[in-house]
Amino acid sequence: MEKDEVINSSSSDTDQCEEIRAAPLYAGTDVGAEPLPAELITEKTPAEPTEPPAAGHHNPPDGGLQAWLQVLGGTFTLVATWGLVNSFGVFQTFYETSLLAGRNTSSDISWIGSLQGALLMIFGVVSGPLYDAGHFRHLLAAGLFLIVLGMFMTSLATAYWQLLLAQGVCVGIGMGMVFLPSTAILAQYFSKKLPLVLGIASAGSPVAGIIFPIIFSRLEPKIGFGWATRVIAFIVLGLSAVPVAFMKVRIRPRSKRAIWDKTALTDPAFLVFASGCFVAFLALYVPFFYTQLFTIAHGIADKEFAPYLVTFLNVGSVFGRIIPNALAGRYGSLNMMIVCAGGSAIMAFAWFGTKNLCGLTVFALLYGAFSGGVVSLSPSCLKNLTPDMNRLGARMGMSFFVTGIALLVGTPIAGAILGEDNWTPTIGYTAALMMVKEKGKS
Repeated sequence: MEKDEVINSSSSDTDQCEEIRAAPLYAGTDVGAEPLPAELITEKTPAEPTEPPAAGHHNPPDGGLQAWLQVLGGTFTLVATWGLVNSFGVFQTFYETSLLAGRNTSSDISWIGSLQGALLMIFGVVSGPLYDAGHFRHLLAAGLFLIVLGMFMTSLATAYWQLLLAQGVCVGIGMGMVFLPSTAILAQYFSKKLPLVLGIASAGSPVAGIIFPIIFSRLEPKIGFGWATRVIAFIVLGLSAVPVAFMKVRIRPRSKRAIWDKTALTDPAFLVFASGCFVAFLALYVPFFYTQLFTIAHGIADKEFAPYLVTFLNVGSVFGRIIPNALAGRYGSLNMMIVCAGGSAIMAFAWFGTKNLCGLTVFALLYGAFSGGVVSLSPSCLKNLTPDMNRLGARMGMSFFVTGIALLVGTPIAGAILGEDNWTPTIGYTAALMMVKEKGKS
């Protein structure tokens, strides 16, 4: 009897399961509830394969040889991108005092460097979605090729329009193809250590900003502008072999992404952050472009020593990119961003009081440190503000686009204010914008 009851019970349960499977699904438990839409009804059995989780749901290894090779490759791509931008001050001074002297204004010349930096950021609106779509290797190879080509063409230039096209447009587009993808890929390999890793990788740019101005200022009097520039181009070419050889995507995307993440436009936190970055980059690179010229104009140092002020800015930036990012793992990236933004605002006002070489050196070191933190913390802040990692490339592209517009017009505006020798309003422009930016961040 017990066996028959068990068989009957099992048969009854099977019949109930079949009835449930055949019956319509309801939105609630009430008898009069409406059926669910057809697209929400699934009939998967445990035997059916399920769709793999999104790329953003895979846990990054947070270490290992392959992961750290990405950091090494990312460091060298930062040398080829922001490293050249950080070094433009030495070119600005050379063009203004020698190659283009008497032919173009300070504002005209600054368009070369600002266009280079702006395209680095603005092109992220294209390279971000292409990265999300799985074209990392294509972007990396093409971008590094354009950077090297642009620097070699710069070495042959003798007119303003040639420099604008070669050093501004060609190098700038190449930077834009490389920078965002080589930064975003680190999030596939690191999670808890990501802020520190971004800081280590981004230290490549101030290291280049230390070395390149010294190379150029030492070699240019001996071998001329052309070969001094070509030496830098050859260095970038050699270093490019490392990211091309080792950097690769860990997780392939499942689908293509839109250029714009529409959800970001209704996200107050993202909008406030992007607005703060816009104001910041209107002024952030003014000292990098004009400190060397300021030193010569005020007789603080001669032309031989003045390029070292750009070096000091970048020495400070090395510490500013590593230390705040190391602390961000404990205190939060956004909190460290507020600290660095406040420090750079204070140092911008301190520029008013620099009257001798000692004071200017201290200013350069501290401003470089705080501004370096502002630049290097942005990617990890954006990661924290992005709920879906599959949209990280698109959101970074949107933020970088806004930042690039500011970088494009910020230093030429400062150059227009400077005119012949109007340093007080130029410094005031920088300090005021940095203070507004600090209020926006906080």
